[in-house]
Amino acid sequence: MTVYFIGAGPGDPELITVKGQRLIRSCPVIIYAGSLVPAAVLEGHQAETVVNSAELHLEQIIELIKTAHAKGQDVARVHSGDPSLYGAIGEQIRYLRELNIPFEIVPGVTATAACAALLGAELTLPDVSQSVILTRYADKTAMPAGEELGSLAQHGATMAIHLGVHHLEKILTELLPHYGADCPIAVIHRATWPDQDWVVGTLEDIAAKVAAKGFRRTALILVGRVLGSEVFSESSLYRAGHAHLYRP
Repeated sequence: MTVYFIGAGPGDPELITVKGQRLIRSCPVIIYAGSLVPAAVLEGHQAETVVNSAELHLEQIIELIKTAHAKGQDVARVHSGDPSLYGAIGEQIRYLRELNIPFEIVPGVTATAACAALLGAELTLPDVSQSVILTRYADKTAMPAGEELGSLAQHGATMAIHLGVHHLEKILTELLPHYGADCPIAVIHRATWPDQDWVVGTLEDIAAKVAAKGFRRTALILVGRVLGSEVFSESSLYRAGHAHLYRP
């Protein structure tokens, strides 16, 4: 018996991995994060038990897994995006290790990747930014020392900010001194879902655009010069005259 933590992707049911889809269709028990995972992701399943974990607390989830374990049943524990990012799987894994219940993590497409695709953007451009910082806004869960937005913004790297659109004005205040008022920024609401929407602007004007859209939750913020730059060097990989293992 194994518990499979499956990344369902950002919303579009076609963006789950083949392995993730196969496990959902074969596991006799499915526990899915119903507030963020669309029902379409579960299509084709033949599970005898399907539970929406949005209605449960941690201990109830573990009890379901313990019951499945006692019956020798594999569990598809389905999370949105990639479960290793803000998936709250660490606390579940801690319990499973104490109980000696085997588990495996099946990665998924991240919200950041989905948003970059919608924008038609590469997040790492030569001479502009070669790093991407994935972070969140400190609200109910505090950030560790040194991970405040202002500290991270000092790097000037491309940044993806989760769980922050409701605090956009505060976020902009922390970013402005480091990125500048003209820095491109995008706010993407429910990327790849049927009602997806987004706005693109600068740190100076994005707040008004987001307010006009009425985005309040389930949105990702992407900020960085890569979003608006047409001036950057070409990579060495495809440059004529650049030799490597596959192109002597």
